[in-house]
Amino acid sequence: MSTFPADLFAGKCFAVVGLGKNGLPAARGLRAMGAKVVAWDDKQEARAAASDLTLRDPSEGPFAFDALVLSPGIPHRLPKPHPVAERAIAAGVPILTDVELLYQAVRAAGSKARFAGITGTNGKSTTTALLAHILETAGVPVAAGANLGPAALSLALLPHHGVYVLEMSSYMLERLATLHFDAAAMLNLSADHLDRHGDMAGYALAKRGIFARQTDADLAVIGVDDADSRDMAAWLDRAPARVARISGHDTTLPLGPALPGTHNAQNASAATVMARFLGASDEAIAQGLLSFPGLPHRQQRIVTVNGVTFVNDSKATNADAAERALVCYDRIVWIAGGMAKEGGIEPLVPLFPRIAKALLIGRDAPQFADTLSRNGVAFDNVGTLEAAVPAAFAAAKQTGASVVLLSPACASWDQFTGYDQRGDRFAELARALAGGA
Repeated sequence: MSTFPADLFAGKCFAVVGLGKNGLPAARGLRAMGAKVVAWDDKQEARAAASDLTLRDPSEGPFAFDALVLSPGIPHRLPKPHPVAERAIAAGVPILTDVELLYQAVRAAGSKARFAGITGTNGKSTTTALLAHILETAGVPVAAGANLGPAALSLALLPHHGVYVLEMSSYMLERLATLHFDAAAMLNLSADHLDRHGDMAGYALAKRGIFARQTDADLAVIGVDDADSRDMAAWLDRAPARVARISGHDTTLPLGPALPGTHNAQNASAATVMARFLGASDEAIAQGLLSFPGLPHRQQRIVTVNGVTFVNDSKATNADAAERALVCYDRIVWIAGGMAKEGGIEPLVPLFPRIAKALLIGRDAPQFADTLSRNGVAFDNVGTLEAAVPAAFAAAKQTGASVVLLSPACASWDQFTGYDQRGDRFAELARALAGGA
């Protein structure tokens, strides 16, 4: 591994808008490669953290850029394009994600390192981390990141036999221009981000971008455990890449304790097929599956207090993701709520018999309360995690439930900066209970 040449993008000029976890490393990375960078964020505090950069709002003044690097969370079409995106479109300036520029930088630097991309509504973070872990176990130089940090343009330059393992959101996939993945996986599809993509068809089309520009030398991995993914599999059969179908229901892989449930069997199947294609031996794959430590905020066991285990599944930001945790436990006290996705928790009704009691938090707790009430599930609307964790502990002791599960089925932005802050706070509160006990 090495750094990129300091003159790689000399003579290029980029506008970078949105200086969060993707944008700020992108701006600094492009500058380190010799590009001229104009950076901007609509939030003053974000601009303050980027005082080393040239700051100017590119929606005003001259607009002579080779590309606009727009942070994934900022829309360029739906529900309403950001003003700087409107300017870029009017000027014919491409709107790119930082992953596209990583690919261009790697190729410009002369490296033939391969690219593995993973997407899907759920499971992509676990599969990305698991594939990287297996390849590292096999001795392959690996850099993993993108939607699962670190940001793409903070990754090192890999040698020819290295592999970039990148988690790709739908937001990132619709801003690619030349990148093609040697191995690409689309795990599953359920309704999410419909405000950005218009409808389910638009969302599926964005996800399909993971397979764009693949050739007959490449691998396309597709989950077949849901109808929308099976439709995409039929489309893939007409595309040039070799297609591998994966399911969580027909695998006999040896999985470690960090990979519980059918959904993780599917994740492991995807990682196994991709790792084998990328040169890992079956022995290294088996070793990697058994030794994988798991991800923070994804069914992460925090602490056991007086026989009650606290599980942090804060990364479950929709009902489909929460379902994957709920099916793993027979009887739980459930902490849920935040900013609900379309459909709320209606898809989880068949699993409600597993819930001894629910503690609701966040903006859309009343919506969840209505669903729970109609289905006879005991609940309290407690508002905050600070109230929910001790109340859940008390409910677990009262009902005999052995697990308190934070699996919110909601985005976190009403009360937290992200699912990670929400999960960290849950863990902090649970450990405080352990200290008190």
